[in-house]
Amino acid sequence: MHDELRTALAGLLDGLPPKQAAQAVERLIANYRGRTPTDAPVLRDRGDVAAYAAYRMPATFEAVRAALAAFAARVPDWSPATHVDVGGGTGAATWATAATWDGPRSTVLDWAQPALDLGRELAAGILPDVTWRRQALGDGLVLPDDTDLVTVSYVLGELRPEDRRAVVSAAAGARVVVLIEPGTPEGYLRIREAREQLVAAGLRIVAPCPHSAACPIVPGEDWCHFSARVSRSSLHRQVKGGSLAYEDEKFSYVAATRLPAGPAAARIVRKPQIRKGQVLLDLCTADDALRRETVTKRHGAAYREARDAAWGDAWPH
Repeated sequence: MHDELRTALAGLLDGLPPKQAAQAVERLIANYRGRTPTDAPVLRDRGDVAAYAAYRMPATFEAVRAALAAFAARVPDWSPATHVDVGGGTGAATWATAATWDGPRSTVLDWAQPALDLGRELAAGILPDVTWRRQALGDGLVLPDDTDLVTVSYVLGELRPEDRRAVVSAAAGARVVVLIEPGTPEGYLRIREAREQLVAAGLRIVAPCPHSAACPIVPGEDWCHFSARVSRSSLHRQVKGGSLAYEDEKFSYVAATRLPAGPAAARIVRKPQIRKGQVLLDLCTADDALRRETVTKRHGAAYREARDAAWGDAWPH
C-alpha cells in the first residue's frame, strides 16, 4: 500500500517543474497554519495541491498507520466495516486504514474541494469503496450511527476550540476513535484534551496509554509523542535540504473504543537506551504512572525482547 501511494504521488508531479513544486510547498507550509478555521487551505491550482500532497501525505500516512497498528494490536480479531476520515483532505488516513485492515468502506469528509478531488484521483483503481464529500467541520457535524472507525488526523489544530470539541463529540459516537496530531507540546495538549472528552463520553483508552485515568504528565514539563520513519522523496530533499533518505515524523495520538478491549500493561514512551548488558526503558504504566525500568542480561528473554523493543511499543513485562 505504501508503494502504491508513492507511485500515485510521483505521478502527480509529472510535468511540474521541481522548482515550482518546491516553491508551492514552501508557500503552503507558511500559509496553511493560521488560516481561518474551516476555510479552504491556500490552494491556488492543481499544482499547489499536488505538490503539497506529495510532500505531506507520506508522513501523515506513516503516523496514522503507526497509531492504527497500535490499536489493532489490542483487538487482533476485529476489523472495521465502515470508516469515516474527518478532515481527511487527500485521504492519507484512508490509505493507512486500507493498509491496516481489508475491506472497510471509507468516507472522507473535508471542507477543501481541491483536496477531495485530488484524493479521489489518487485512490482511483486502488482504494475501493471510498466516498469523497465536502463537509464543514464543527458544530452540526453528524456521523452515521453505525460507524465502526473514525480517524481525525492533523485536523484539530486547524479548528477553533468549540469546533474541535464538536468534532471530537461527533467522533465519540463511533465504536473506535483514533486521533492524531503533530508530536509537539501543543499537539499533545490537543490530544490530551480530546482524550479526556472521549473518556467522559464513555470510551476506553487502549493506546498508547495503558489506562483511561488522568495522564500523569505535567503539562509544560514534558509531552507524550512518538515517531514514525518516513522515506524522503526528492521533493522532500528539495524543500528541506539535506541528503538523508528518510526523516522521522513525530506525532501524538490516542485510540479509544467501545469494544471489549483493554490496553497494554505498559507503553515505551521514549527511545530505549541500550547500554552494555542493559536496556533502559521509559514506561507509562497503569499502576506506577511514568517510570524507568532497567532490563539486564539476567532477565533472560525479557532482556532480548528489550533490545529489540522500539519507542511506542507495548511492554508486557
